[in-house]
Amino acid sequence: MKILSRLFLLLPITLLVLLVLLVFFGISDTPDLPIGWTLTQNDVIRARQILHEGSKAKPDELGTISLSQADLNLATNYLLNRYSKSAAKIEIKNNVLRFTVSMTLPDNRIGRYVNISFRLATEDHNDLPSLTKFKAGKLLLPAKFAALVIDSIIRHTTLNEYYILATRPIKAVAIDHEKITITYHSNPQALAQARNFLTQGSENPNLKLYQDKLAVAIARHDPGWRLSLAELLKPAFALALQRSTLATAIEENKMAIMAVNDYVNGKVGQKRYATFLYKRIDLAQHFIASAAITASVSGQIAQAAGEEKELNDAQGGSGFSFIDLAADKAGTRFGEMATANPDSARKMQKAVSEINDYRDFMPDPTDLPEHMDAAEFKQRYQSVNSPAYQALSQEIDGRIAAMAIYKHQ
Repeated sequence: MKILSRLFLLLPITLLVLLVLLVFFGISDTPDLPIGWTLTQNDVIRARQILHEGSKAKPDELGTISLSQADLNLATNYLLNRYSKSAAKIEIKNNVLRFTVSMTLPDNRIGRYVNISFRLATEDHNDLPSLTKFKAGKLLLPAKFAALVIDSIIRHTTLNEYYILATRPIKAVAIDHEKITITYHSNPQALAQARNFLTQGSENPNLKLYQDKLAVAIARHDPGWRLSLAELLKPAFALALQRSTLATAIEENKMAIMAVNDYVNGKVGQKRYATFLYKRIDLAQHFIASAAITASVSGQIAQAAGEEKELNDAQGGSGFSFIDLAADKAGTRFGEMATANPDSARKMQKAVSEINDYRDFMPDPTDLPEHMDAAEFKQRYQSVNSPAYQALSQEIDGRIAAMAIYKHQ
């Protein structure tokens, strides 16, 4: 019994020591990988295909997904950048998955980045891979102990829900020299949970405070006039300013943006007024959706997604619109400034809480070309990489950059 008791005492002490080592050696002022992920339109399309691949299997049947090294890097970087500016490099070599990860941390006195590397491989004829190597910075930790620490961290934090969601359907993983093949069991509940995870704005219970604040503002709105996006952003950011400290400003701004996006783009079940920018509903939708994507994932994803939508519209929808694209770009900039760092977040709270109308955060785009079908777009601009397209895109960027609200950094 004494030996057993000592083991139970030794286990948490060992976990604590290993966690301290992970923090001490893994956190640094410099990232092991360059932070800053460039996303193309094709990347957006492929990322969506990967993340929704599991929905192809019929419910309650086994399905398989094969992912190349490029697919793994794309999907991993997409998901990591949902939470912070990060970079991941994955290599498949000798039937082993090799990961290198650098993630940006909130402001602290220890360091700006956490750097880890690890390897996963299938051993002893197991269907699922296990951790075979783990490094925190330059410190090599025993794989089994590292796995124990990671498992303990996951199971005792909010990561546990996502871990279960990601791993429960997986039945086997095969790693060869150029790809991995995942065998999974599809069921309706898991698919519904996955879709909710990929589209949700925020899980913070304080989000309701922002929704209630908007409800008050909307109740005061004169239905004889158009509801301006400024009427929603101003009280939401005034509440964020009131509630925030420097340490919590970014998270409060995210909730403000998500609450407004939920209302404007119809993600909450209530009677809604249409919301306008420059007498157009679509501009308000584009602006706040891009701000929300930027706040929760990254500006590069928001910009690429906006361009992809306009190119799709040129193929048979409403046509390619630089007006819509301008709203996407302005919303992306708004989201970036609101969540870039604590100081920028606080300045945006004050600035948005004092706006007069939407012209304070969205330049007038109504002189820009729109309603171009694919043939007209190709004739005038060839592609999004052409000098003509880039010149107009840069002109839009210049208009946005010239606005006082975006000059405080």
